[in-house]
Amino acid sequence: MPVAADQSILAAVAFSSGAIVAYAVAKWRENTLGAIRDARLRSEVELARREATVEAAELHAQAEIEKSDATRLKAAAEADALAAGELSRENARQREHLLRELQRLAKVTPEEARELLLDHLREEYGEEAQHLRRGLLDQVEQDIDDEARRTLLSAMQRLTTSTTQDATAISVSLPNEDMKGRLIGREGRNIRTFEQSTGATLLIDETPGLAMVSCFDPVRREIARIALERIVKDGRISPGLIEDSVRIASDEVVKHARRLGRDAIRDLGLPPMDASVEELLGRLHFRLSANQNTLSHSIEVAQLCAMLAAEIGIDPIPAKRAGLLHDLGKAIEAEAGSSHALAGAALLRRLGEDARVVNAVAAHHREVEAESLYAPLVMIADAASGSRPGARSSTLESYAQRVRGLEEVALSFDGVKEAYAFQSGRELRVIVDPGKVDDFGATELARRLRLKVEETLSYQGTVKIVLIREQRFTEEAR
Repeated sequence: MPVAADQSILAAVAFSSGAIVAYAVAKWRENTLGAIRDARLRSEVELARREATVEAAELHAQAEIEKSDATRLKAAAEADALAAGELSRENARQREHLLRELQRLAKVTPEEARELLLDHLREEYGEEAQHLRRGLLDQVEQDIDDEARRTLLSAMQRLTTSTTQDATAISVSLPNEDMKGRLIGREGRNIRTFEQSTGATLLIDETPGLAMVSCFDPVRREIARIALERIVKDGRISPGLIEDSVRIASDEVVKHARRLGRDAIRDLGLPPMDASVEELLGRLHFRLSANQNTLSHSIEVAQLCAMLAAEIGIDPIPAKRAGLLHDLGKAIEAEAGSSHALAGAALLRRLGEDARVVNAVAAHHREVEAESLYAPLVMIADAASGSRPGARSSTLESYAQRVRGLEEVALSFDGVKEAYAFQSGRELRVIVDPGKVDDFGATELARRLRLKVEETLSYQGTVKIVLIREQRFTEEAR
């Protein structure tokens, strides 16, 4: 038993010794491998540091080389700049020297040389420049005329109005010839009372069954007509009855005028206006302009203005108001030194009307400057309404005045020898002196004449201007 125990102990000791040796060998191997790895890592780091140092040295050397190259190039550029500056100064000195020599040889100053050069250019290219300028002006005017004509026709084609004319004479039928004597009254007291009450003239002549009422004021003429019809219907003619009839007729005309004004505003789709404006609009119904009813004309102008405004892309409501109110001043009692356009504009301004509408009313006869597009719209619509066929009829006096005005405007230009108006003032023929006006000057003169006719004269439709420049050379062979 003791031997077996000793063997077990020896075996255990031998196992432990083997384990310790194995552990020692493993530990030594591990330490040896770690030392080798550390040595390898240190050698790699050192190698990388040396490579980086070498690369940095190479880059630094390259940078130094590039810096030296840049310095050299900069120095070369500065030298070239100095040389260029010196050459420029030398060129300037040579140019001044040559100019002085040229002036000495030519015996002219720089100003005189410049004038000679300009004269040469004018002679060589003047005609081409005139043709180019004339062509550009004609093309621009033609484009503008075409666009304006298209817009105006587009608006006018949408408007249909009557071309009938109202009668200017007002007559009242009488039941018998005895009524004439009763209207005159004893010692003419009835007719005097009638004329004093109405402000109109009662014309009683030998025309059977008729009495005429004459007055420059269309409203008073209408009051006189209504009063006369009432008196004739009643049959009892006395100064008191005449005054009562005139008073009743005056109230009827005022009510009728307000109703006409309201109807016109409502038919145009506009909001109600001041009562005084509505009454003045209605009074325009009794007024004629070259046999055209002024209220109908105003309504037509309002419609044209609205359509033209819509065509060019602006608000049609102010345009419609301006067109309707443009002749409002014709219904206002005369004011010293004020035209109907300015009088109407002043009233609308006091009533707080839109400033654009007020300016359009005041400027539609070019008495003030237009401040917006609405003023020229009213001018165009006003002219279109009055110039359409059958809208108005002209008298012999207005025809003679229009023809005389056209000829006087033409003769006011320098170089015009004769001027003749044809076709009721629709064509103007102008003969110029060929010695004073050349071909280009004739074109310019025709253009300036057209502008002056448009600015100074008032006419219906268009005026065709024909300018004639003629030269004749005659020789007699013997």
